[in-house]
Amino acid sequence: MTRPDASPAYKWIVVGLLWAVCLFNYADRQAIFSVFTVLRDEMHLSDFQLGIVGSSFMWVYALAGPLAGAVGDRISRRTLVIGGLIFWSLVTIATAMSTKYWHLVVFRALEGFGEAFYFPASMSLISAYHSPTTRSRAMALHQSSVYAGTIAGGTFAGIMAQHWGWRSGFYTFGSLGLLLGVILLAGLREPETPPETEPPRFAGAIKEMASSSVIRTLVTVFVGANFVAMIFLTWLPTFLRDKFSMSLSLAGFSATAYLQIASVLGVMTGGVLADMRARKDPAGRMVTQAVGLFCGVPFIFLTGWTMSVPILVLAMAGFGYFKGLYDANLWASLHDAVSVRHRATAVGVMNAVGWLGGGLAPLAIAASSKHFGMSASISANSVVYLLIGLLMLAGIRARRRAAS
Repeated sequence: MTRPDASPAYKWIVVGLLWAVCLFNYADRQAIFSVFTVLRDEMHLSDFQLGIVGSSFMWVYALAGPLAGAVGDRISRRTLVIGGLIFWSLVTIATAMSTKYWHLVVFRALEGFGEAFYFPASMSLISAYHSPTTRSRAMALHQSSVYAGTIAGGTFAGIMAQHWGWRSGFYTFGSLGLLLGVILLAGLREPETPPETEPPRFAGAIKEMASSSVIRTLVTVFVGANFVAMIFLTWLPTFLRDKFSMSLSLAGFSATAYLQIASVLGVMTGGVLADMRARKDPAGRMVTQAVGLFCGVPFIFLTGWTMSVPILVLAMAGFGYFKGLYDANLWASLHDAVSVRHRATAVGVMNAVGWLGGGLAPLAIAASSKHFGMSASISANSVVYLLIGLLMLAGIRARRRAAS
């Protein structure tokens, strides 16, 4: 139920305010990758050390996920959203003050901790303000900020680093985040009604997830898919700058814009196709995901292998589009397989496991590139997509057996 005395327009204002917060959530985490080459030269860092910088965020973000969900069920979601935004914005500013390697690692870890509290609280707020008649549209609109924030963080951090030094982007993003926090203090209200769902039963959800072959498959596939996604987010700006001699600004833009814009189109397509397929096939959403995985294989390979910029753009966009097919049904497929009372906890656990796996990606590529080069290391991840695509086929068969 929506709050009775809330105006019809305010529930969409809430989505707009949270859209802006989520944009900074992703921009702040993405900005560091566009300046890896500058940090490498200024602080004399190895690729492995840069990988640790990237992974420190992912590991702490993942480990804090279950805690963030539990806290979100117990205290004001408005407080968590605003408090988290202010905390990670201050950490973003602190990142700009880093002068040593360990500063970067610590501040990136703190960034992951602060940002982990956003999604459980924001999704609960949107659900509280939006009934089932508008909830999907509200969450879909909010999701678009993920792609916009990734593009903004990668692009503007590169542009500002090129003209005013790498610290300028972090000062800017952090300061704007603090300003947004002040706006939210006045504009964001906690609904009077409590969250619609009862607090998740963590032990019961873990038992259900562990006993289901379909859920085990979905979680394992997500680890592999997130592993590949984190490689692109972490290393693509550096890869484009080193291999194609792109400027900081062009590398930051190219590494995010083509892929993320294509992902928006893929998500839209994937949602429509999966809904159509699911009417006739209980594994219809998983089938759509499998198509995205298998079709993404050649584009991952081309991204690392090609020497042509036009083909590179095509490859990044192709991977982004088919990644969107998979992403569109990420949580919907899980919800098809898990009981209603355990859905929220299942999402939190799957997200945590996926980010722990993704946190290995920056280090794996850093180690691999020392022996085989960055191009071959990126291309080799097409095998990861192929393997998890085959695993998804096994999950599809299990899902159909369970529904029969």
